[in-house]
Amino acid sequence: MGKTILITGATSGFGKAIAERFAKNGYTVCITGRREDRLQTLKGQLEQQYGVSVITLCFDVRDRKQVEAALTELKTQVKAIDILVNNAGLAAGLATIDEGNIDDWETMIDTNVKGLLYVTRQIAPLMKAQAYGHIINIGSTAGKQVYKNGNVYCATKFAVEALNQAMRIDLLPYGIKVTAINPGMAETEFSLVRFKGDADRARGVYADLNPLRAEDIADIAWYCATLPPHVCINDLTVTCLTQASGFYSIKEAERKPPSPPDEKSGPCAGEPSI
Repeated sequence: MGKTILITGATSGFGKAIAERFAKNGYTVCITGRREDRLQTLKGQLEQQYGVSVITLCFDVRDRKQVEAALTELKTQVKAIDILVNNAGLAAGLATIDEGNIDDWETMIDTNVKGLLYVTRQIAPLMKAQAYGHIINIGSTAGKQVYKNGNVYCATKFAVEALNQAMRIDLLPYGIKVTAINPGMAETEFSLVRFKGDADRARGVYADLNPLRAEDIADIAWYCATLPPHVCINDLTVTCLTQASGFYSIKEAERKPPSPPDEKSGPCAGEPSI
């Protein structure tokens, strides 16, 4: 029997790439998002290219009633959900705590925390009844370290970090895997959304950094989902080579070139030849 994956926020970025990666490997793909046109475009692309079944669910994870209605209907269409990817999330604005936009705060909290909870609340009981499943929560390095002006966004991702740990504990008796994937700087629509459509500012974030791509995270999600049944990656943080932490990175041009050969410091220097 084929497997089924449910991915929130699948109309762009990580969610779209994850949908493509799993469709390529024969999964029935259930994709959610707020943009119906994008959902239908992706559905057509995946069905044509990979010959899989794609179910689209157009709703906003912030709206509890929409989530409940859509996922209740989904459970009548599929017998099981093997994997849930809680991917829907965003950053809005970048300001100090005393100057932050409260509407932005509420959007981030409602999407990144409450939306994740609404979806999980619908799917976790199904996985519990199945006695198997895998929940993958897309977190962030912002859930590991707070950076300047990131206050509320970082707080939401710290919440995802805590919820991931709690889910792992609560669902442990039912054979359900729970994994957090925490990407660092990745060039998707993330910064474009954060800066409210300012494309130049968004591009500047990743200039000369060689950041992560959405496909990198999709590959990691696939790896985590295809490990042996007794193996569960609980928490995984990934950055591009030019980022060391949530707030420290360098440009490609700042990377040190290889050191010139040192005739006195070869592997056998000062040692007899064998």
